[in-house]
Amino acid sequence: MGNLSPKLYDIAMKPFERSRFYQIRKSIAGNARGTVLEIGSGTGINFPFYRQADSVAAIEPDEAMRKRSLQRAAEAKVPIRTYAAKAEALPFGDDVFDSVVATLVFCTIPEPEKALREIRRCAKNGAKLYFFEHVRMNQKPIGFLQDAMTPLWQKVAGGCHLNRDTLALIRKSGLNVLEVKPMYDGLFLAITCINEK
Repeated sequence: MGNLSPKLYDIAMKPFERSRFYQIRKSIAGNARGTVLEIGSGTGINFPFYRQADSVAAIEPDEAMRKRSLQRAAEAKVPIRTYAAKAEALPFGDDVFDSVVATLVFCTIPEPEKALREIRRCAKNGAKLYFFEHVRMNQKPIGFLQDAMTPLWQKVAGGCHLNRDTLALIRKSGLNVLEVKPMYDGLFLAITCINEK
């Protein structure tokens, strides 16, 4: 939601975060172990849920979002360091991370294929990857509506693609998809993968 201020973004998301999103984030971040990479950490909404991580490297290219996340990082149960970086050019070496978390971010990444290549490079062999994303729905009328709305929506919502098929992109990247949990009639997907090199 790049055109919303970080504070307004948190307010706009609050009704969703109070419902199933809370449990989804708790499960995803709570399962991330070892050295963790978070892609597009935004205002740090996942930070309170990290429990089993040794440390978290959180990338967020939007300066205002990143600044708003610093208080949550300071209050987290595990060490969290934020980086002003994009997913397509991660400032880390090869085979660094045990887990990767990405929630509601792949819709906005300009070059998702490149981002997935970078994530695979930085993740260790056998690393677990946890995605939670909204996607283009298979139901034709809704899918067509998402297609029609996306050009305008991108302009008002920070480049968000309502119709991006993130699951297909993940499969094409070479990640081994272990589990896909559809929610809200398939509008949202929780996707668990393993990085096998």
